[in-house]
Amino acid sequence: MATFLTGLAILLIGGYLYGLFVEKIFKPDDRPTPAVRMEDGIDYVPMSKWKNALINLLNIAGTGPIFGPIQGILFGPVAFITIPIGCVISGATHDYLSGMMSLRQDGAQMPGIIRKFLGNKTYQVYNIFLCFLMLLVGAVFTYTPGDLFAGQICGFTDVNVWTWVIYAAILGYYLIATLFPIDKIIGRIYPIFGAILLLSAVGVFAGIFIQGYQLDNIDFTHGLKGIFDIYPIFPAEGNSGVGTKFIPVFFVTVACGITSGFHSTQCTLIGRSVRHEKEGRMVFYGMMILEGLIAMIWAAAAMGLYNTGSTAGATAAVGEVAKGLLGPVGGIIAILGVIVLPITSGDTALRSCRLMVADYLHIDQKVKKNRVLVTLGIFIPVIFILVFAKMNAEGFNILWRYFAWSNQTIGVFAFAAITVYLMAKKGAKKGVFLVALIPGSFYLFIISSFILSQKIGFGLDMNVSYVIAGVLTVLYFFGLIAAGKKYACLLYTSPSPRD
Repeated sequence: MATFLTGLAILLIGGYLYGLFVEKIFKPDDRPTPAVRMEDGIDYVPMSKWKNALINLLNIAGTGPIFGPIQGILFGPVAFITIPIGCVISGATHDYLSGMMSLRQDGAQMPGIIRKFLGNKTYQVYNIFLCFLMLLVGAVFTYTPGDLFAGQICGFTDVNVWTWVIYAAILGYYLIATLFPIDKIIGRIYPIFGAILLLSAVGVFAGIFIQGYQLDNIDFTHGLKGIFDIYPIFPAEGNSGVGTKFIPVFFVTVACGITSGFHSTQCTLIGRSVRHEKEGRMVFYGMMILEGLIAMIWAAAAMGLYNTGSTAGATAAVGEVAKGLLGPVGGIIAILGVIVLPITSGDTALRSCRLMVADYLHIDQKVKKNRVLVTLGIFIPVIFILVFAKMNAEGFNILWRYFAWSNQTIGVFAFAAITVYLMAKKGAKKGVFLVALIPGSFYLFIISSFILSQKIGFGLDMNVSYVIAGVLTVLYFFGLIAAGKKYACLLYTSPSPRD
């Protein structure tokens, strides 16, 4: 329990102090925001701080801070320390600076920011990875709510025809939502489910103590090596087996609970609704800290559950925790909240993917036939991925890790753009860009060593993967410094330099 409480202190106190530090680096001021200066009642709409904060939380938090930590806790109590540290200095920093950059760029979205600060070639590569991520988001956000509904609501223990009917119903909604902007309809009610998510997290947190769940502490008996080389500490269904390395697998597995590149696409969207720059710390940084808190709660709940002897996989663990700690009725309500939230994100992701593909291939989306053809081209790989994941014994873990890897890859692009921006920012103190360059370099090492070493990638020897990843990280680090200096030089020798 002590390790868990220490992690909470790091998250809350560290998040508050480091949030102030990052805010001081950015220097928000009283200049009119795009929401005020460019208000049009459609895309640019000023809203209150708390409304923006809630919407942003709903956009970034789905099943990510639940399923990732449940799988991550298989690495042991070290997760209670690495989740909050990563969230404070990486995830929340990423979200805050992405959102604030948008405010300073007339509400520009992340692809536009990537193009401006990293160039057109990088922008083209970024779009490919982003589209890949959106496809995986569609698959993951069909698999997880579908399995939860089938297993925890309907009580199906095996895959049967009704399981596929549930998947088909979710995909059917996604298909309609991809072709037509009906998200505004469900958007009126999904804040209710966001409230359910938060209330269920509070209930689970309280239940951990009421039920007396056993939360293990870090064991220093075998030194530092012993802390990290204990995977899997619990025999949960679907784990990757003994010998899985903490670095890089843990940081890919937990994903959204620590850092999520997908968040940069959502924070820049909310950037068009923020009334004052000084509200950004609450809206962007604070909401990621809250997501980290949700991740910590579910990691603790999963550990407590596994310490009772359960071997449930991630999906089943959600149901067992919810019903065990909140009772039959409260558990069902909490599960329904968890089910609906990813669905309200999956539709947006696939519609965004359609627009990106159409824009990339220069396909006119005003023509109905073109919309249908592009949509079908997107849904075919989503269905293929879903079927593969469902029919494979380790399907969910494989799907999740592809999803998480691409998610962290998108985050590396965002950190790169932020680094260049901070290096070129007028009046910025020397070295402040390190707040983005260091976590970006770390995650480049993570995604490189992961894809090089894992069976889902190149399957190289782990030590060889570390060496190659290390070389790539050094090139990234010093290459970005050079790019930032070059950008700053060009910017401030131009006739009308801008922040």
